[in-house]
Amino acid sequence: MDSLSSRAIAAAIFISQELGLRNLHYPEILADGSNVLVHLKPAPIVARVATTTGLVRKPIENWLALDLDIAGHLAAKNFPVVAPSAELPAGPHLHDGLALTFWQFVDHDPGQIASAEETGPLLRQIHAALREYPGTLQRLSPFFEIPQWLDEMESLNALDGDDMAMLRRGHEILAAKIDALNLLEQPLHGDAHRKNLLRTSRGLLWTDFEDACSGPIEWDIACFIRTSGEDPKTALASYGNTTDMERLQPFFEARDLQGAIWGAILSTRFPDRHQRAREWMELCRRRYERT
Repeated sequence: MDSLSSRAIAAAIFISQELGLRNLHYPEILADGSNVLVHLKPAPIVARVATTTGLVRKPIENWLALDLDIAGHLAAKNFPVVAPSAELPAGPHLHDGLALTFWQFVDHDPGQIASAEETGPLLRQIHAALREYPGTLQRLSPFFEIPQWLDEMESLNALDGDDMAMLRRGHEILAAKIDALNLLEQPLHGDAHRKNLLRTSRGLLWTDFEDACSGPIEWDIACFIRTSGEDPKTALASYGNTTDMERLQPFFEARDLQGAIWGAILSTRFPDRHQRAREWMELCRRRYERT
């Protein structure tokens, strides 16, 4: 655990106690990667503290507020999501230069990942539910914010100049391809992979709406298929075959580009991410380096 993660845990404890949480026995770290998730035992509360995401998303509290708003909207309609905390003000809260939110703790088995057969219909259902979301969403923000990520990465020394130029070129190429499709757009989950479904006694619950955006459903479907672990056509069929693989191709490539950049960012903190980040970066070099 590095100093940023340690600060995140300290911030979660400090803010929760400032807000009146008592009898905190010990914090249990549920995740430490893009963000730190801390179960504030024995209270049914999870603190979500922006760590790695805060390095490139500024001001990060805007994304955390969106996460709360989408989840709160869906929870109010009894849609299967992990809801913001009812025990403490959900936030976002700021402390020691970090932003955090509070969520209901939901007991789940992290080793039991939803299958593609289960995820596809649930993705279709959440797309239907999100069409009624009244808030303002940025267009494909997980993709179109990439130039800002690259600007912030210059201070992290995460990439050399040639790779930075190559990634910017790839982003321009893919942005033009996506725009040329002129597809219908609607509110999206934004990061619709099956690990963002928790298996609980209440069934599968969606979580993590930090990347919520507006855009073609193909963005979410490409994310789901690419991470499904299943044959792509089988995974697509589980959603409902409303699109085809050819139309999904630019979105697969956009997710690869996003993954290469995010992998490089994570590698600045987690050495075990280097190998996967190198593989993604090499894929992008083959596609976008000038010959």
